[in-house]
Order: sequence, then C-alpha cells, then structure tokens
Amino acid sequence: MNEELLIVETKELCKNFGPTIALNHVNLKIYKGQITGLIGENGSGKSTITSILAGMQPATSGEIYYKGNLHKVSTMIEGSEKGIGMIVQEQGYVPGISIAQNIFLGKEDRFRRGIGISRSAMNKAAQKALDNIGCPDIDAAQLIDSLNIQDRKLVELARVMATDPEVLIVDETTTALSQRGREIIYGIMKKMRDENKCVIFISHDLDELMEICDRMVVLRDGNYIAALDRSEFDANIIKKHMVGREMGEKYYRADYECKLSDEILLEVRDVTSGSGLLMNFSMDVHKGEILGIGGLSHCGMHELGKVIFGDEKLLTGYVKHLPSGQCIESAAQSTALGFGYVSKDRDKEALVLAASIRDNIASAALDIINKGILITPAAEKAYVNAQVESLSIKCASIDQNVQFLSGGNKQKVVFGKWVGKNCDILILDCPTRGVDIGVKAAMYQLIEDMKAEGKTIIMISEELTELIGMADRLLILKDGSLAGEFMRSPELSDSQIIDCMI
Repeated sequence: MNEELLIVETKELCKNFGPTIALNHVNLKIYKGQITGLIGENGSGKSTITSILAGMQPATSGEIYYKGNLHKVSTMIEGSEKGIGMIVQEQGYVPGISIAQNIFLGKEDRFRRGIGISRSAMNKAAQKALDNIGCPDIDAAQLIDSLNIQDRKLVELARVMATDPEVLIVDETTTALSQRGREIIYGIMKKMRDENKCVIFISHDLDELMEICDRMVVLRDGNYIAALDRSEFDANIIKKHMVGREMGEKYYRADYECKLSDEILLEVRDVTSGSGLLMNFSMDVHKGEILGIGGLSHCGMHELGKVIFGDEKLLTGYVKHLPSGQCIESAAQSTALGFGYVSKDRDKEALVLAASIRDNIASAALDIINKGILITPAAEKAYVNAQVESLSIKCASIDQNVQFLSGGNKQKVVFGKWVGKNCDILILDCPTRGVDIGVKAAMYQLIEDMKAEGKTIIMISEELTELIGMADRLLILKDGSLAGEFMRSPELSDSQIIDCMI
C-alpha cells in the first residue's frame, strides 16, 4: 500500500478496563481513499480503538498517529476539530432538545447574536445539514424525541457531516437504519472515498462489509489478527479469523416443515396504535410457530411488537391472549401471562445502563429465583451466571455495569433477561442487532430449541434473510396494514417479499 496515503496508524495500542484487556498492543494502518471495515466478535476491540481515535476515552498505553503526527485528544469535540467524526453505535443524541440543537451541540456560539442565540439561524443551518445528507423531510426545529430510532441516527449523521470530517467512523450504525437510511449512509461513505478521505466502518454484517469496503481489518479478543484487501475477501477465511476456528455450515434453520398448530394463542383485531403507525391491523398467532414480521421503515412492525406486549396505547381494537381470555392492556399483565419482549432500542427501552448485568438479567425473573418471600444471593447468582455462560457474555463479572459492555454484549444481556425466564411467548424486535456471527448462530439455535419446546416466537426484523431463514410464516406490513403473507419454503426469495414492501 502507498504509505503516502497513510492517515491513521496505531502503535502498540492498549486499553484495559480493570482486569479486562480490551486492546492488546494493536498495530494497524488506515489509508485515505478507502472504506476500511473493522470486523470481529463482540468484545474484539473494534469500538474501543475507534473511540480512542475519536476522543471518547484515552488509551492505557501506546500511540496513535494521525496524518503523521502524534494524536492525543481528550474529547470528541477536539477530535471533530481535527477532522475526525464518529457516529456511535448507541445513543448519540441529547433528548429533550431540538434536532438543530443536537446538530450544533457545543457549537452554539456560531449563532450568537448579541447576548442571545438565534434559534432561527441555527434551525436554518441545521436544515441545510439535513438537506445535504438527503433528509429534507426531517424538520430541524422539532424535538429529537419525536423521531424514531432510524431518523435519530440520521440526525447524528447530519451532525457529523456538518463538520466536513476527513475521517468518518461508522460504528454499527446501519443496524439501526431502515433501507433508505442505509442507502444514504452508503452514498456518503462512497463519496468520502472518492474525495480521497477515509471511512472506518464497523459492522457485524459480513456481507455488508464485503460489498461496501475496499479493505478489512479483523480483530479478536483485543488483538490485531489480519488485514485483507478486497481481492482477498473470502467469507470463510474472514469468519475463521474472527472466531479462531472453522464455522459450521448450519446458520439458519435447515427444515422446511411448517404445519401450523390449530391452536390460536393470540388474537389481534382491528388495532390502531397510539402512534398512528398501525391502522385497523388484524392477525392471529399460532401456538408453537415462529412468526416473522417485516417491512420498510415506518410500516408499523416495531409498533406491533409493543402493542402485543402491552407497551403501546391502542386507539381501537384489542390483543387477546386466548388461553387466559384476557385482553392485553399493560406490559406487567403480559409478563405475568408468560410474555417476553426484546426491544430494538435496547439502551432506552430494554436495559438499565447504570445497573449491573446481574440486576438487569434478574429483574425479569424475580418470581423464578425467589425462595419463599426472599431472593437469596446464591440463587440469583446461579441464575444470572447460567445466562451469561449460555450466551457467552464477555464481562469482568456479573456485577459489572451494563453501560461498559460492547453493543453486542448488551444485546446478549437483553436476550438472556427473557430467555432465562422460559417465556411462552417471546417477542423479538431485531434480536440479533449488533451481534457477531457466532452468537447469531447460537441465538438462532436457541430460537429453534424454544420452538421445539412448544414456545411461540414473534420475530420482527429488518433483515429479510433472517426472516426467510427462521420463520414458519412471514407477514409483511406496509403503511400500518398487512401487505402480504408467505409460508416457509425453500423457493421463497427476497424479490418476492420486496414486491410487497414497496
């Protein structure tokens, strides 16, 4: 590689979190005019190394060189001023303020007029930033809380691109985006490459990385493993580098038997959600099936999961649990009836970030681990350790705060919280978001095992291959209504389903 294009270099970079080694003497090089992918299992060090580069946290030891100079920044604002912009995996916005205020957070003085800040000037500049990335439909003056998770990510993208970065770090962002959002960010990444700038792209989606990237760097357990140019991309070799072993052929379900039970477990009738994204929607859920739910952004599929769990207000209709005869009106009621819910927006809706792994996992299973009127520490510890072990959650201990885990390990905590409870009905909204291929395979096997035990799974996903690979029956939503229904079949293809979506 032409060393004149070298823009970022790490030398013996280390990062420790207490006894946990997140980066172990990592040496890597990043070049201009390329989209460089970072891939590795959860806890491999991908987000750690880029967060140090961006200024989110310091290294324990070692050095980073940026454009040939020693690079030390203590905040993301400093990093941004040097030309490094990062879209973080988790929540990267401040709630309770406007979109414009989020875009120019820390840079309000640009709009100072006398002793005050000109809101109109800030809104105008923020709207231009949104227009420039292809989001003119987002109103910069509105509160950011009014947006869904996909559009909040696009606001974060607008904020970063407004600084005209020379290095753009995209950390797992595409997993939170709709297809429209992905096309926007792919376009920006390719434009930066064509302008001889640099993109560092972190993703667990190997197919996505192989399609988008010019070069790929593999990390494992905090160690640099390999760098491959595009001509060297081979899925099996990359997977072996990631996990340190050959991956088995089995990934999704191998069977195509999907005879539905005659027993209807849930009856959803004429539901209109408080958000307005579901309109007079009806469906039945059969006992023991894996029911896939898919569609484009704003189709109502994520709201459907909340409606079934009792976490979304209904304007019309009902969700009825037929075995009990009860209509679902709250999450507490559905939980008592054996429901579980893995939310897509894990930081906001599924986890208490300031609490420990132990407290998060045990919170849904107090009825299981209590002994009489008491919850013994030994019973709680044994229960939580079983979930940590079964899902291979990488942590210093079960008393480690969840906020210090990688995104994928956070997702495993959410999964463990409900799977360990042995729910009869499990609603999974994008359950494998931000999870590496090894753990995805384990989760899919776990879902199959639950089905074999007679459990009912409702899987909501933006990944068609995941839905086709796992579901007995697949419902496609469009504009809050049912657009199509497909039964499991080896002939079922993406193109058939996309025709219903659009």
